[in-house]
Amino acid sequence: MSSNKKLLNLSAASAVLVAAAAAALNPAASGAVSASTGAAPLSGPPVSVHFDLAKGQTPENIALAPGGDAYITFAAGRQVAKVSRDGTTRILATLPKPADGGMHTPVLGFALTVGIVRAHDGTLYFLYATGTADLTGVWRLRPGGEPERIAALPANGLPNGLALDARTRMLYVTDSVLGTVWRVRTTGGTPTSWSTAPELASTGFLGANGLKIHKGAVWATNLDKGTILHIPIRPDGRAGRVRTEATGLQGIDDFAFTGRGDQLLATLNGTNQVALVQPDGRHSIVLTPADGLQNPTSIAVRGDTVHVTSAAYLTGKDPNLLRVHLKR
Repeated sequence: MSSNKKLLNLSAASAVLVAAAAAALNPAASGAVSASTGAAPLSGPPVSVHFDLAKGQTPENIALAPGGDAYITFAAGRQVAKVSRDGTTRILATLPKPADGGMHTPVLGFALTVGIVRAHDGTLYFLYATGTADLTGVWRLRPGGEPERIAALPANGLPNGLALDARTRMLYVTDSVLGTVWRVRTTGGTPTSWSTAPELASTGFLGANGLKIHKGAVWATNLDKGTILHIPIRPDGRAGRVRTEATGLQGIDDFAFTGRGDQLLATLNGTNQVALVQPDGRHSIVLTPADGLQNPTSIAVRGDTVHVTSAAYLTGKDPNLLRVHLKR
């Protein structure tokens, strides 16, 4: 891709995230719980790995390996990368550019790599949204292999968050435009619509977003509504009744559980913050722009280390990966 075209794509991304920030700063849920300050569970000076915005290195999602390496999707670059513990970044795959350049990708207008997970054998599964039927869907990258699409998803949707249920070998996908959670086997095939609950729908921009499997349930965020949702996986595999676990998290993107029950950390994209959300829904702000956040998009916890990616969609400077210590 030429540098001029790359800059056009980045400009499109920035314009879209301006709208996201506007939505993020407008409380959408009644009964929202206001953020409060409290004893921070994070300690030590943050350590950052810095990326190149001009090359489309806007980190959108992250998956961790046991040894501390991180696998990241660079949204605007249409890439999957490995970031080693020492900060070395290596591009593992660049996905094919859609024939129309990605201009018909719903809502966003540019093709992007999105959610990513890592299986125990090192296989990476990730999402690609292009607005075209030939490329949009779930992709797989085996160690030493080439990326391949294993499941097509609707071109008029925007696959975003991805989670792996290792026990059942099922992948779950949030669609931020269609307000759907899809389910597909790790071997690929035709996805099934697992949930279309109204709580997943957008209010005009992006709905269902971040996604995790936790204690036999699917947990998801809704960016437009500022909520965290809990959907039980019933014994027969079907979706149970949706329960809203937290509100008032304007612009929420991704999240990760801390290892203390249902306590979690969530990225608030438009306001450049990370919130600590308690099991009762109360939340406090624990990371801010002062810590290096530049429109944080995703978060992962491994042991005592919290990893936060910032795509700098709005700020236009210093996309990065932040590492900070989690108090136990």
